[in-house]
Amino acid sequence: MEIYGILASSGGIYDLPVIKQISWLLGMVMDGIYNVMSAIGIDNIGVSIIIFTIIVYMVLLPLTIKQQKFSKMTAVMNPEIQKIQKKYANKKDQVSQQKQMEETNQVYEKYGVKMSSGCLPSLVQLLILFGLYPVVQNIPEYVTKVRNVYMPLVEKIQSVSGYQGIMEKVSESVVINSGSYDFTNANNMVEALYKFQNSTWNALIEQMPGVENAARSTMQEVSHLNNFLGIDIGSHPWELFKDALAAGSIIGIILAVIIPVLAGLTQFISVKLSQMGASGAALQDTDNPMVNSMKTMTYTMPLISVVFGFTLPAGLGLYWVASAAVRSLQQLAVNRYLKKKSIEDIIEENRKKAQKKREKKGTSAEEINRMATRSTRNVGTSKAKKEVSDPAKEEKIKKAQEMAKNAKPGSLTAKANLVSRYNSGQSTDGKEEKKDEG
Repeated sequence: MEIYGILASSGGIYDLPVIKQISWLLGMVMDGIYNVMSAIGIDNIGVSIIIFTIIVYMVLLPLTIKQQKFSKMTAVMNPEIQKIQKKYANKKDQVSQQKQMEETNQVYEKYGVKMSSGCLPSLVQLLILFGLYPVVQNIPEYVTKVRNVYMPLVEKIQSVSGYQGIMEKVSESVVINSGSYDFTNANNMVEALYKFQNSTWNALIEQMPGVENAARSTMQEVSHLNNFLGIDIGSHPWELFKDALAAGSIIGIILAVIIPVLAGLTQFISVKLSQMGASGAALQDTDNPMVNSMKTMTYTMPLISVVFGFTLPAGLGLYWVASAAVRSLQQLAVNRYLKKKSIEDIIEENRKKAQKKREKKGTSAEEINRMATRSTRNVGTSKAKKEVSDPAKEEKIKKAQEMAKNAKPGSLTAKANLVSRYNSGQSTDGKEEKKDEG
């Protein structure tokens, strides 16, 4: 999960049409959640993030189950697929590559799945998660009530002469490419202010003494919205850690490190549960080149979560903790569900689904049954045999055999018959032999 956020924040992925539309849709969901919570007296961004994360991952649950089923099937299919790969390992010509593809497709047909079965759920999940990340990273852009908290301060700042140059200088430590920001746009101003830390707020007040009252009022209200169990989710845990260390506050140190540590721990649990589930059998396959990389990620991803949990706002860390916790609970449920299903049951389900799809395309029931039951464990090891012969050709052969029986003594055909009878162990007529010799 964390790697999606890191990739998304490193470039212009947010601006891709599909991602942008997904973010807009998820932003509406986030805004709705916050409004409902606010209506019952809970104006808290942290609580809204957790509920938002739970809802999104519940929507993704069917795709998760489908992906886990495919992983389980992959563990069963791999020996057959690897056998085909070894068979054509040294054959790079076009014909051999085509045959390899056909035989591999036969294996997938046998188990009622397609090569794209594992890719499609992953792609959909990836698009949703890329779209989800900017919503959590920039709450005011999507949640109207949070954005409105900043608007009085934005109006005050924009009334100051030369405010744009001051904002560029003050926000350069928290905003990437602040020099290219258009601070005349109120939404851009809010986005920058949402990322401000204590030192940034102090720098703003120092540069613009006239906005101090509005700035402190905004800081106080935002701090209330961001307070989650005593943790300011708008601050960076590393900054909180340094402040607590300087003040000698044990509680402050604990609050500063708890989210990064939980981010790493929950990520580790989530990955381990995933490996114990549908893909667990696949990890025992030492011939699979993906196994070592998956095992490495088991330990590297939690460490990355801890590092970024310290260096990014605690709100993002809280989101990572919530998402990993939800994934862990989902994985426990999926593991239990798949444990009750045998490989044969899953194969049968896949075949029935594949059969319905083929029937819609007009494939005959007999052909569907033949493809579903065909064994491909020794695919390509025996030569194809012709099951249907040509009746006209058989008739010609029969006539030729009759004519050969009545061949004249001494003719080439008669000698061929003699050799044939000799080879088959049949006795020959002595007179005929004498005539032949003559």
